[in-house]
Amino acid sequence: MIRIQRLPRLNTVVLTAMAALLAACTTPGPMQTSTVPGVIPEAGAPAQAEVTPQVAAAAEVLTRMAAQQDRLYRVAAPLLIDNAELCTKHARNLLGFTAKNRYAYPGQYNEAAHLVLGMGERLQVTNVLVGSGAARAGLRQGDRLLAAGATPLPEGPNALSGAGAVFGPIVSKQATLPLSIERDGKPRDLSIPVTRACAFAIELGNADNVNAYADGSRVMVTRGMIGFTQNDDELAYVVARTMAHNMLGHAGTQRNAATIGSIIDNLTTINPDTSMLIGSGGVKAMPADADAAADRLAIYLLARADYRIEGASAFWKRVAAVHPAKVLNGYTANHPATPARVAAIDKAVAEVKAKKSGKKALVP
Repeated sequence: MIRIQRLPRLNTVVLTAMAALLAACTTPGPMQTSTVPGVIPEAGAPAQAEVTPQVAAAAEVLTRMAAQQDRLYRVAAPLLIDNAELCTKHARNLLGFTAKNRYAYPGQYNEAAHLVLGMGERLQVTNVLVGSGAARAGLRQGDRLLAAGATPLPEGPNALSGAGAVFGPIVSKQATLPLSIERDGKPRDLSIPVTRACAFAIELGNADNVNAYADGSRVMVTRGMIGFTQNDDELAYVVARTMAHNMLGHAGTQRNAATIGSIIDNLTTINPDTSMLIGSGGVKAMPADADAAADRLAIYLLARADYRIEGASAFWKRVAAVHPAKVLNGYTANHPATPARVAAIDKAVAEVKAKKSGKKALVP
């Protein structure tokens, strides 16, 4: 593997007690200090700061990535929450929100996050998991995090790791997190119930190859795959199937976890080393029986999350037709057993429909 100096990772993991994932921003306007709904520039921030073309370009990159991340996180939310019962080894109590400050972004992206997107020293909420306790408690994008319980939350370059150290002991002992926030310049106190969910980090892959990766603990979908999907149901098919590989332990069985983990680490950076994707990238093709097992489980995950399951086999046929196995480091190259997969999908769809008709539990 070629090693180069890489930028810090843009996204991290779903905010359990220790970390946060994803930024969700809106399109920046010219010469503004904030265009994120609910975000007000912090005290001391310049009212009018000159935005250079380089900073504006960096802000555009962040905005584009954030839109893709936001969609990915929104689609993944019901799959993570509604399938906690089936994620026996991977279910955790999550806080259900994500937070960042300007230091989550490297170099000129740090400046863009500050000058154009209104991020400062203090952590602010960048996304709230739909259906989570945080959403029910009324936490919103743009809320600034002041304190957890009676403990002030840190600011500055180490705010994220410091916040995790504060959240951890509280969440380990309590079913709710007392959270003090600032919204529209005014302090508020909220009680955030923890949310039981599948604790897979949901990552955006900064690459145009049409693929998705599972290393046992993370689900990554590339921007190429996101662009290929035509609606949220199709994106859900990809997320659910990748989750299923993790739930079934396939990366470990294939002894491929380290290789896939390196690809995920690389593709989460803003400027990844695309040479890692030359050829197969070291990723082994998934055996037909493992693929079929993941497809069957994915249909149950989708049905439990109320996604439309009838279009799954047609979607995967389209993936195989447009991006066949000869396209290296594409989805079909890593999952070549399309006929067996389609048969497993169709059988699982019939099973799920029969269980729904018989009012039986949707458990594979």
